[in-house]
Amino acid sequence: MSSGDDVGSVVLRLTGAAPRSVRQTGATDGPAVRVELADGRLAVLKAAHRQPGQVAAEVAGLRWLAEPDEVGVTAVLGHDADWLLIEYLPAARPDAPAATRFGAALARLHAAGAPAFGAPPPGGPTRAWIGLAPMHNVTGGHWPDWYVEHRVLPYLASARDAGHLTDHDADVIEAACQVLPEVAGPPVAPARLHGDLWSGNVRWSPGPARPGEPSSARTEGWLIDPAAHGGHPETDLAMLALFGCPHLEAVLAGYQQVSPLAPGWPARVGLHQLFPLLVHVVLFGRGYADQAVAAARSTLRLADGIP
Repeated sequence: MSSGDDVGSVVLRLTGAAPRSVRQTGATDGPAVRVELADGRLAVLKAAHRQPGQVAAEVAGLRWLAEPDEVGVTAVLGHDADWLLIEYLPAARPDAPAATRFGAALARLHAAGAPAFGAPPPGGPTRAWIGLAPMHNVTGGHWPDWYVEHRVLPYLASARDAGHLTDHDADVIEAACQVLPEVAGPPVAPARLHGDLWSGNVRWSPGPARPGEPSSARTEGWLIDPAAHGGHPETDLAMLALFGCPHLEAVLAGYQQVSPLAPGWPARVGLHQLFPLLVHVVLFGRGYADQAVAAARSTLRLADGIP
């Protein structure tokens, strides 16, 4: 863990009782341990990465996504500036019916809305995070312009400055930004986005085991590790497609049962993936550069009328 505190003292501070047991577990975005709380519940304790506001942003995001009560969201059990304690969700294997239900629930979550594009969750900081990359929640009323200015160009600049993109790569992405308003599809209202909805941030689980309650036998999709903000609903869906969400076709079918997507949406997937791919270039280097350029080229093809 990244703090001098031991796990027991942290859990005691956050919950008022020492844990029964502690065990190391894996985490995609930083150190974490699984703990059994004094009342028998299982939880995961995550350490912040010494980034101001990181825990506050995640807590605000989780609570904002849970507020409409449309989709499962891991519950916050305690937190301070350096530590976050959340419910542990045991893993289960997803199937097509679970994926369909998740897609429908995600559509209802998006429909709960946001005050503006880029709006942070209530109580969440403007300077937030997507994984370990800074993400500024600056609001705007016109999605294509906001997306280019606040979701694409900042990461393009960081990636180029770090030497992860060539000048030619950057030129292609900048050209895509120029035409993006023409090909972004019909206007949409700001949706309540998870914001970092790659497949690893959907936890397939029957839900948390709570003392004295029978656990559900039905697997559902639960949301974890958000970078929540107001945005375009197709962005969350494009991120699900980026790294192979299980039963993606069923997720999309369930989504469209509740909220049909605008015509032409499959051709816009690359446009929406440009943001997360550039974040990956910033965080992980040149290995993602070709994918980012390919997403930009797909946007340019749309402007040329090529699906």
